[in-house]
Amino acid sequence: MSTKLRHIAISVPDPWKTAEFYVNAFGFRKVGETDSSLARGVYLSDGVMSIALLNYKTDEAAGERGRDFVGLHHIGMWVDEIGAARASAEAAGGTYYMGEVPVKGNIFYEVKYRDPNGVIVDLTDHGWGGAVKDVGADASGSAGPALRHPDLVADRSGIS
Repeated sequence: MSTKLRHIAISVPDPWKTAEFYVNAFGFRKVGETDSSLARGVYLSDGVMSIALLNYKTDEAAGERGRDFVGLHHIGMWVDEIGAARASAEAAGGTYYMGEVPVKGNIFYEVKYRDPNGVIVDLTDHGWGGAVKDVGADASGSAGPALRHPDLVADRSGIS
């Protein structure tokens, strides 16, 4: 089984301000924005990894740390086959948290597990926008899946 760490999500008060730092300090590039029922934010890439800078809308959406928590929120694994990865996570002591593979339609999804320490781990076999599963194939970041709404501009109201 080939599993690659390809996604990191950081909970922050202002995703756009934080994105500016990562772009200017480290040369990451902005690959999109999100505005879901759970969070609003900015997606960045270094050409291999997808970095989500998220401002959660509610405490419930953010999980037990709450929406005011700042720091690493979860990591994501790009796996070969989601069924086998789920079985492997459970056999190793992981517990299902949320998310399912859609029956049809949007191919983007994440199935979330908690490791034995409670850390959230996303599993997907479709990847994240801006990420590349196999680095040798294309390190430009363009080989990752398209974002759900590539031209989306998130609502920044409520960002302090």
